[in-house]
Amino acid sequence: MIKYLKRLVAAGLSCLCLLTVLPVSAAAAPRFSDVPKTHWAAESIARAAEKGLLNGRSDGTFGMGKSMTRAAFAAVLCRLFEWEKVSPATGSFTDNRDTAKWYYGAVETVFVRGAVTQQEEKFRPGDAITRAEMAVMLVRSLGYGTLAGLAGERKSSFTDVTFSLGYLLLASDLGIMTGNTRGEFQPDKPVTREQAAAVLMRVYDKLHAPAPELIGIARSAEKLSLTGVGTVAVPALKLVYNGSLQLVPDVGEETVAAIQSAAGDRRMLLQVSGSGPVFAEVNPAALAKDLAAAAADGGWDGVLLDISKLTGTDRAALTTLAAALRTALGKDKLFFVMAEAPVQPGSTAYNGYDFAGLAAVADKIILRIAPYYQVISGLPTTPKEPLEEVYYAMEAVASAIPAEKIMLLLTVSGSKWRGERAEGDVSAAELSVLRSTSGVTGYWSGRYAAPYLSYTNSGQRVVVWYNDARSAQARRQLSSFFGGGGLCLNQLTGPLDGEDGILSGLQ
Repeated sequence: MIKYLKRLVAAGLSCLCLLTVLPVSAAAAPRFSDVPKTHWAAESIARAAEKGLLNGRSDGTFGMGKSMTRAAFAAVLCRLFEWEKVSPATGSFTDNRDTAKWYYGAVETVFVRGAVTQQEEKFRPGDAITRAEMAVMLVRSLGYGTLAGLAGERKSSFTDVTFSLGYLLLASDLGIMTGNTRGEFQPDKPVTREQAAAVLMRVYDKLHAPAPELIGIARSAEKLSLTGVGTVAVPALKLVYNGSLQLVPDVGEETVAAIQSAAGDRRMLLQVSGSGPVFAEVNPAALAKDLAAAAADGGWDGVLLDISKLTGTDRAALTTLAAALRTALGKDKLFFVMAEAPVQPGSTAYNGYDFAGLAAVADKIILRIAPYYQVISGLPTTPKEPLEEVYYAMEAVASAIPAEKIMLLLTVSGSKWRGERAEGDVSAAELSVLRSTSGVTGYWSGRYAAPYLSYTNSGQRVVVWYNDARSAQARRQLSSFFGGGGLCLNQLTGPLDGEDGILSGLQ
């Protein structure tokens, strides 16, 4: 497969160079006498009833045009998220103390789950829920309170919002609720039952989205984990200092053949890696021609172009290369691009990526979230792809990259810290051993949606941040709300598909 690559290097050739539920027909679901077949919410109402989220009335009507009460919405949230109801001896709100009330347990459950807080003494169960209240409760139920705080730092796109801004913007970003054509969110407007049905089904469909498209990078055929992976990229070429292509030393012909054999009928991509400093010497047209020839000669199904850490001066060159490579590869080959994701202000940003230009020619754009580091109360905090950074990146590129083309890179290895000194990566295999070792305690960070381990060694605290099934699922869910096109694992080696492995959280 890589004979052409060897000839390329030997000859000294140089190139200067991201379970959708199928709609339930109204005829197959409960029919309500007051829901016209042609009503805009008819399908949502039918599906919400079929899923057991909303019930009709005893007279056979749905209650079209009637307001959804706060108590009823609390009950709906319990069904939507499949929360087991709690029933404490004393209610948490002054107007929810009667344990015989039908809504008592639902109200207490949404409080325990964080969907509502005790900022007010009363829950007001019989009041109509407003659009703002529904948005806030849904966002908090999803566990996105921190993301709402981040969203609230943006300028409002709604002309009538003066409170809970972050929650309402986030609800809009996630496609849960939107404003009207006049730029108004109408936060105080009561929500009707049919409107609630439509919103609930949007959330339901995102929570039950099908398993995302998965690709992974393989540097060795040893102990490959391939469950659910449809495409395998092999980093067999690199772009070096003078703009020429070289073989990656530890990914030789035998290694490539072994990975191919293990991958079976999965699609195979030739991954070409490089970094900003060498890209200045690249001749885009010449490089595109050689890469296309390498892909064709080696029988690859396509190319993954990974040029990291580019600054604005290289933006045009990368876009030119991408366009030339798309043309040279032809329609039958896949073309993926990996790029540094946008970062929040104040962080190191690599701005050498024209996302709209790249998306116009690439099949997928894989976003690499910037490394994260801060010390909080003496704890080195280095979560992998922290959820708030994932949100910021996906929101930032939403207008430039079609949702189905956005992929998120997930890191398989962990990062180890002794005191406040970095000690390098921890492999998936090493993580598996650590997690079952006596004296090692596991923790979960809700803010970052990430796990970490802590233990003492030679009198010093050791901390290891990593990804597992739960954190992978959290990133899969957020990507799904943005309509993302899949995820990419930076390694496929190790126990990734066990009970708590990353792959199990992506199925």
